[in-house]
Amino acid sequence: MAAVSPSPEPAAPERGDLPPSMVERMTLIMDAFPGRSTRLTLEDVARRTHLPRSTAHRILDQLVRLRWLEHTSFGYSLGQRALGLGGRDGGYGEIREAAAPLLHGLQMRTGMVVHLAVLDTADVFYLDKVGGRFALSVPSRVGGRAPAHCTALGKSMLAWLAPERVDALVGGSLSRLTDRTIGELGVLHQELDRIRRRHGVAYERGECFPGIACVAAAVRGREGPVASISLVGDARTPLERVAPLVADAARQVALDLFPDAEGARRARFVRPVLDGAWSAETMNRLLAAGQNGDWL
Repeated sequence: MAAVSPSPEPAAPERGDLPPSMVERMTLIMDAFPGRSTRLTLEDVARRTHLPRSTAHRILDQLVRLRWLEHTSFGYSLGQRALGLGGRDGGYGEIREAAAPLLHGLQMRTGMVVHLAVLDTADVFYLDKVGGRFALSVPSRVGGRAPAHCTALGKSMLAWLAPERVDALVGGSLSRLTDRTIGELGVLHQELDRIRRRHGVAYERGECFPGIACVAAAVRGREGPVASISLVGDARTPLERVAPLVADAARQVALDLFPDAEGARRARFVRPVLDGAWSAETMNRLLAAGQNGDWL
């Protein structure tokens, strides 16, 4: 995914010639975003379109609600609907391409099922699934969905969002799928805090489907999580042993997609995280164990 770069501003009508209809004004705003990497503030949009600031703000809010645009602390950008017009992958082709060799590598090393997913409102949306001997027992599919609050994939991404955004996304949809599903917003926030203290590693044991366990880590960009990678096993799988591999794969995908984003992420993280990430020695020991077939 290309880094954010300045782009020429599209031509806009003079203030005295503003289009009268709502559709024309919405089109004017959408035309202000020439590519998926474009990030604009409200002031940028008003300047590019020559719309009054209050009018631009009202239309932007509507476009965000309808998922034509996304809004983060960095500004507005093209949303899932707009990106999905470019192809059936919903605009996630670059993420899938960057992650593909890492997903294959994880599956080969561990023999476990590997998922790649993105966050779509209160759900995770599965972009890829690389199977192993356990694949048929995992009730997931590419193009399928699952509630974010009860999956390791979803929790790993929610952990890097501001608490108020988590509330807005999943606050009204904490349905229980099993007797282990988190059903209270306060409990979910406690879990997300634990995930941050584990440097972004999320676990799920029987919360979405009985008898299935997962470990996941988010692929983080300049503005937060853009995807997540998980390894899936049965309830007896010692996920802590493979967690560093998942975290390392997510980190490598992020570096490929956003090579200049690491410093920006560290500067804006909203809560403190404990020091002590996995050392190179620990990673080497885990890799050696995997090569000996000693994961499970």
